[in-house]
Amino acid sequence: MHSALLVAAMALGTILLRFLPFLIFRRGRALPRYIAYLGEVLSQAIIAMLVVYCLRETDVLRAPHGLPELIAAAAVVVAQVWRRNALVSILTGTVLYMVLTQVIFL
Repeated sequence: MHSALLVAAMALGTILLRFLPFLIFRRGRALPRYIAYLGEVLSQAIIAMLVVYCLRETDVLRAPHGLPELIAAAAVVVAQVWRRNALVSILTGTVLYMVLTQVIFL
């Protein structure tokens, strides 16, 4: 019974959080300026945080001196500029990084 109540509470909380923005910001009404500002800058801030998170444990003092990470990150940027497709960019960087770390830079 405890587990069922816990799952129900989590489901209700998730549903409420998913529908809350639609209830607060209805169609036809202008968004508040700070919400529009967050919509413009938040995605770049999240990408910057992800880059820092991904590269935080890169050891540049030991071989291969961060080369796989640098090459894969550059490939992601090139793929994004070239194709403008996030999925292609993510897959390119991931596959290239795995090949570099598992095959080339043993």
